[in-house]
Amino acid sequence: MAFNPHLSELPTTIFEVMSGLARQHQAINLGQGFPDSQGPEALRRLACDGLMQGSNQYPPMLGLPELRASVAEHYVRHQGLSLSHEHVVVTSGATEALAASFLALLVPGDEVIVLDPAYDAYRPLIARAGARSMTIPLFPPKWTLDLTAIEAVITPRTRMIVLNNPMNPTGRAFGPEELAGLADICQRHDLIAVCDEVWEHVVLDGQKHHPLIGLPGMAKRTVKIGSAGKMFGMTGWKVGFVCADPEIARVIGKAHQFLTFTTAPHLQAAVAHGLGWGPAWFEGQRADFTKAYHFLRTGLMREGFAVLDSAATYFLCVDLSASGIEQPSMDFCLNTVTQFGVATIPLESLYADPATAPPVIRLCFAKEEAVLASAITRLAAARAAARA
Repeated sequence: MAFNPHLSELPTTIFEVMSGLARQHQAINLGQGFPDSQGPEALRRLACDGLMQGSNQYPPMLGLPELRASVAEHYVRHQGLSLSHEHVVVTSGATEALAASFLALLVPGDEVIVLDPAYDAYRPLIARAGARSMTIPLFPPKWTLDLTAIEAVITPRTRMIVLNNPMNPTGRAFGPEELAGLADICQRHDLIAVCDEVWEHVVLDGQKHHPLIGLPGMAKRTVKIGSAGKMFGMTGWKVGFVCADPEIARVIGKAHQFLTFTTAPHLQAAVAHGLGWGPAWFEGQRADFTKAYHFLRTGLMREGFAVLDSAATYFLCVDLSASGIEQPSMDFCLNTVTQFGVATIPLESLYADPATAPPVIRLCFAKEEAVLASAITRLAAARAAARA
């Protein structure tokens, strides 16, 4: 049977590779980013009740009206944005939101600026839309946004920049000055900014999230993507949302209808309820993640690891070379999961050119302290073996 040879070129995501090895070797999975907890019981019960008592037929393609309104109200309340339900399209997860945005807004031959290290779905999805990725690398330990380098790669074909803020895998939260400079570039060069902001509520140590769409001149050229899975720690729910100027949102909705069309209605209804919770709940969750971050960070540093600062996300990064480990990061990660029972992610898998990647690995700290304590002990043994 004939098949499209281009499909064989699509990579298997490193997250699936490492999670598969974690299952095979019964390892602690600090690779794929998901919490140990099952998420708020109140939302899970709402979804269960809806499943048994409500309609299980197609909800509206653009999303339940109550969820679209709740998303807009949430961002008005928490981030001071000016949005209404007309700005919102509900998607089956943030990755589908990215796919719909790229398919709706790009045409073959367009160029898209991507910041490395990048979530590994960006480039394949951009390529499926017929566009070309232009890579701008960021470097540890600060992962500073290089505005000069960004402007240098812009050509008449450049259509879009993808900004992951807060940034996975680096844990970087970009500040007002960097974002103002990026907004200026977007406006002067007539670029669309697709902002993957799924970690917007997972900020640590009192940090504040700054959405690009809220800056002057950016409301009509920014696509803001959020994730209920990340907000409430229920990654398997796959409820995402796009916020954009209504004209842009309508076009993205047209692409969404030919991808997943819609999203499970009772998950949508539960998320609509949760988005109405006040600041105290989200602050409590941030406090829990901050505590877990410092527990893992302190433990790793005690064992001789060089841990980079993280301001947001479920992740922290370790510099292997500065930790006295000269082994290539992919080799270290493979040995660690198969021989020492801890799955991690090598950042080289998230660079367009792995040879340019720094010797850095990513670990997820959204776990119980007992799990993290065991992981620290095993990672210490992996470090000792690598150094020997």
